[in-house]
Amino acid sequence: MIAQISGKLAQKQPGEVIIDVGGVGYLVFIPLNVFYRLPDIGAPMSLQVHTHVREDALQLFGFQDLGEKQVFLMLTSVSGIGPKLALNILSGIPAEDLARALKNGDQVRLVAIPGVGRKLAERMIVELKDKFATLAPSIGESTAKPEASSQMMHDAVSALINLGYKKPEIEKTVREVLRNGDLSLENVLRETLRHMSRSFG
Repeated sequence: MIAQISGKLAQKQPGEVIIDVGGVGYLVFIPLNVFYRLPDIGAPMSLQVHTHVREDALQLFGFQDLGEKQVFLMLTSVSGIGPKLALNILSGIPAEDLARALKNGDQVRLVAIPGVGRKLAERMIVELKDKFATLAPSIGESTAKPEASSQMMHDAVSALINLGYKKPEIEKTVREVLRNGDLSLENVLRETLRHMSRSFG
């Protein structure tokens, strides 16, 4: 069973990628949040993988980190949620928001996810509420890791260190700024400096 895959990104499109591993291309299905953070074609990359075996097919589902993979597996444990629907759910809501909605029994938020109706939302809350309550802290940590390793995060932190800021002080602020939207490096630096001046001013 394939649990992780590392290679070069050969092709990408919303919902799936092909990763070249030693000349062999592996088709991996991914949620949209993974697609948005993919590197350029030809760049090295690595994904945590769940191997789904059916009578007529062997499918690979890829994730940025173990926390996201755990959420996927917990979703597929619910009756009526297969791998493709679980992927759609993760595409429609960040893992930490999903954990919060389940913990709070927020059926309205769950029904807003494409493919999730009222009955399925109720079933998800009943079957996953307690499981997600224990997993929620680790979800928060795991979802921060892709941001922390992204090129934007690295470039912004490096630039601010060159301006004299200390790394521990700025990493948290840069991460918060990145969570607010897809910004250019110039805007990330501007927003981070604005937050820093407000914090220390």
